[in-house]
Amino acid sequence: MVYDEPYRWVEAVRNRRDYLEEQLSAGSPIVALPFQNGVLMATLGAGTPKLYEVYDQIAFGGIGHPADLEKLRNVVLDSAHIEGFNRSPVDVTVRRLMKFILAPMVKQAFEEVLHAPYIAKIVLAEIGILSGQPLFFHLNYDGVFEEDERGVVLAPTALMGERMNGFLRAAGETHPLSFKEALQIALRTWAVSQLPTDLEAEKQAGAPPTPEELDPILKRSLESHTIEVALLDRTQPGSSKYRIPSQEEIEKALKGWLK
Repeated sequence: MVYDEPYRWVEAVRNRRDYLEEQLSAGSPIVALPFQNGVLMATLGAGTPKLYEVYDQIAFGGIGHPADLEKLRNVVLDSAHIEGFNRSPVDVTVRRLMKFILAPMVKQAFEEVLHAPYIAKIVLAEIGILSGQPLFFHLNYDGVFEEDERGVVLAPTALMGERMNGFLRAAGETHPLSFKEALQIALRTWAVSQLPTDLEAEKQAGAPPTPEELDPILKRSLESHTIEVALLDRTQPGSSKYRIPSQEEIEKALKGWLK
């Protein structure tokens, strides 16, 4: 049995981590950041959607195995609605969902080495009902999560995430951002993931990549990928703040830039 000797459990966890890193390595990153009306989430993909609503003011994004993502999404969705029904919509917060529902479940699955882990990384974003301020959570496949108010990058590998976060922090310092500005930053941050590793290593001690380097990458990527965008828009009427921008909105933002 794996549990007979502690070092065997540690070795099993290490092997599991290597396996999950390999499985997730080809995933398309997700970028989530504040903009003037709330939260913008964006990615490029070629198939299954990655961005969803889970409650009135909470959005969900993920990379990994579609079946695992769907199971975790449904857990968050069900928990949010039960919480809202039993208590009140004000009590449905991204902190509660992450800290008491999602993270413990993912951590347990990762550490039980005799059972399959979740091949997934998750981002949750929220506009607070009372504060109206954006809040972001990044959840790793091992149950470790991070909280940020400035936005997050969900990347397949730690190195890629570090590069993308560096660019996002440098590019997103000016607030508030319009929809077009936020979309440009999100997509260019995504493009950082497509840079050759050696080029990025050369730039590590210098300036971040320039739009002139990143925009051609985006144009090539759009030949085989489509842009997926979701918003938490506080100007939306009613309780639900989640919306998907129309194709016209996206095309207008890309006009004169990528198209």
